[in-house]
Amino acid sequence: MEVNTIILGANPFFDAYIQSDMLGKFIFIALYALSVCSWVILIHKIWLTHQVKKSALRFHEAFQLQKLNPLSLDFDNLSQKKAINPFLDLYKVLKKQSLDLLAKNRHFSQQATNISSINTNANSIHPSQNSLSLSDIDFVASHLSATVASQVKFLEKHLYILSTTVSLAPFLGLLGTVWGILMTFSALQSQSAGSTHQMVLGGLSLALATTVLGLLDAIPALIGYNYLKNSIRDFATDMEGFSNEILASVELQYRKVDN
Repeated sequence: MEVNTIILGANPFFDAYIQSDMLGKFIFIALYALSVCSWVILIHKIWLTHQVKKSALRFHEAFQLQKLNPLSLDFDNLSQKKAINPFLDLYKVLKKQSLDLLAKNRHFSQQATNISSINTNANSIHPSQNSLSLSDIDFVASHLSATVASQVKFLEKHLYILSTTVSLAPFLGLLGTVWGILMTFSALQSQSAGSTHQMVLGGLSLALATTVLGLLDAIPALIGYNYLKNSIRDFATDMEGFSNEILASVELQYRKVDN
């Protein structure tokens, strides 16, 4: 118990907190809360982007093995429970939209074949039954682009906390500095010498400690924010490249040849 008291007593931030007034204590609490929130978001987002990139790489390798038959990949066996995989989500969108368009084309082509089968062989296959038109390819591409945008939005969720910490923490530290200096000058004008000594020390401690805490909050948040933004931007480029790759594979296999 005495050891804990000595450690807390030797902590300048704890001393400054104890000696500060209500506004000073509020500034300390706000800075500590910003620090906790920013570090939680920073650690979680770094872990999340690492897991997402690892699972995306694993799925990309699996797709390469089925590239010649792009719609036959069984993603149920590749997906893991509660695993976030943007590449898998892109492939799901591609497969669903492509199969729906192929079924639609097959349906309308069969109707056209039935009508024309009066004068032709009833077993003839319309050339567009198992193919996609250029407008179909553009339709699938628009869905893939929307999926990429939604994945980027998900990865960037709550990053505003880091940018807010970068902007707000130094201002809170500056507020503590100004308030601490104001307390110091007020103490110097007081008539009681004993209380003046304590108030001067308390004001200076508040002024210096809040400035340091504000910088300690802002610097890691700034570094982490820039790192995560660049990492997510690079991964967004990878997602766009993968969506173009899987779309090109489907187009190569199923696009209708122009006459």
